[in-house]
Amino acid sequence: QVQLVESGGGLVQAGDSLRLACAASGRTFSGYVMGWFRQAPGKEREFVAAIRWSAGTTYYADFVKGRFTISRDNAKNTVYLQMNSLKPEDTAVYYCAAKAAYFSGVYSGYDYWGQGTQVTVSS
Repeated sequence: QVQLVESGGGLVQAGDSLRLACAASGRTFSGYVMGWFRQAPGKEREFVAAIRWSAGTTYYADFVKGRFTISRDNAKNTVYLQMNSLKPEDTAVYYCAAKAAYFSGVYSGYDYWGQGTQVTVSS
């Protein structure tokens, strides 16, 4: 049974940093793409970043380039999202997701989801 468990969210001020973690279990993720999405109240879930587990290739939404970094730790089966220079508009529930094979920035293409972790950035 695949499980994705996010952690690391919280309340911070604008300009601060947070690191989210997604602990993955239940299968081998070597052929998978791991993604981070976010959803703010009243808005659709949107793509933030993704990484191909085996190759380490990364993908980012334009609005986080230069501020967020996605990475993975094979030994810990964990994917991270380092978020720097946070802005109030980054406030959302952040979700970890996994899909097989190819990268997609569309949330409906992902097979597995975590429960989400709240990130709140105050101005």
